[in-house]
Amino acid sequence: MAVEYNAETALVVVDVQNDFADPGGSLSVAGADKVIDAVNAEIAAAGAAGAPVVYTQDWHPPRTPHFVTDGGPWPVHCVAGTWGAELHPRLAVDGPAVHKATGREDGYSGFTMRDVASGEKLPTGLDGVLRELGVKRVAIVGLALDYCVKETALDAIKLGYETVVVRNATAPVEVDPGDGARAEAEIVAAGVELAA
Repeated sequence: MAVEYNAETALVVVDVQNDFADPGGSLSVAGADKVIDAVNAEIAAAGAAGAPVVYTQDWHPPRTPHFVTDGGPWPVHCVAGTWGAELHPRLAVDGPAVHKATGREDGYSGFTMRDVASGEKLPTGLDGVLRELGVKRVAIVGLALDYCVKETALDAIKLGYETVVVRNATAPVEVDPGDGARAEAEIVAAGVELAA
């Protein structure tokens, strides 16, 4: 089932950045090449229907408790202003980008960031951008299904958006085998629709 885009249905493109989408990236996701093609098809469909397209980008400082170098779980990735943080060159860019995890936060969701030390949740600018555009429904694509796509979808539901994840336009990083399937089950249980 294809997503039907319109002025009230925005496409949210999550973190299609070099560190996730390029084989040379520090957190490269298997199958990202196919994901980029599928994401570009969704961007074209959204654009043809006059639907807004908004991008998110991890935009980490060089040192953060999110990184293994400072006690966190992840290799250094998507450091602000570096090649790894740039949107992949094959990605069609047709809208504004919201930066997340710009400080000591984890930044999994496009909507909120969690301070690693205090646990405090802080909003990104994404909800404000979508509300200003009159968006009521979001279709979410990008990387990676089991982290940033999942958390963005869960927050979208909490914020009252009708939410769809386009399954062929995302892929899991699968730190543990089965993470992708578990993420799908979790978002469906929360009320997110899975589109082909």
